[in-house]
Amino acid sequence: MEKNTETKFIHLHTHSHYSLLDGLSKLEDLVDIAKENEMPALAITDQGTMYGAIEFYKLAIKAGIKPILGVEAYMTDGSRKDKTTRSGVKRYYHLTLLAKNLQGYKNLMRLVTISNLEGYYYKPRIDKEILRLYSEGIIALSGCLGGELAQSLMNKDEE
Repeated sequence: MEKNTETKFIHLHTHSHYSLLDGLSKLEDLVDIAKENEMPALAITDQGTMYGAIEFYKLAIKAGIKPILGVEAYMTDGSRKDKTTRSGVKRYYHLTLLAKNLQGYKNLMRLVTISNLEGYYYKPRIDKEILRLYSEGIIALSGCLGGELAQSLMNKDEE
């Protein structure tokens, strides 16, 4: 008997209509497309918010798809509490964060809440200090072109 070694594709960075001004797809449509394409799992990583997490979780479970809950966080280079703009310094970078388990989900909710209550400056931002404090159960991806790594590489900043 041959072992099936075919790897299925899984989106780990997907925006829904809860990513205001950036995402258009409704959660039902995303789950339906994932099911049609036989994806075993799907991640939702809306920008700075987790408004659709519970709705997405229920839809995915019902469709037989593993839901991966996440957020595309806005990571500030300095302190989340700093509300000033320095010339030539980006206000924030994107950082994709995924919940590995229940503790990770709880920590993502904490981070999103803190980003709105303490870090809001143009966007709901977190910083490395608060990410270190609430990192248990979270998987961080290098992010999109708006991420710190990609921006550093594009600016030839190897440090």
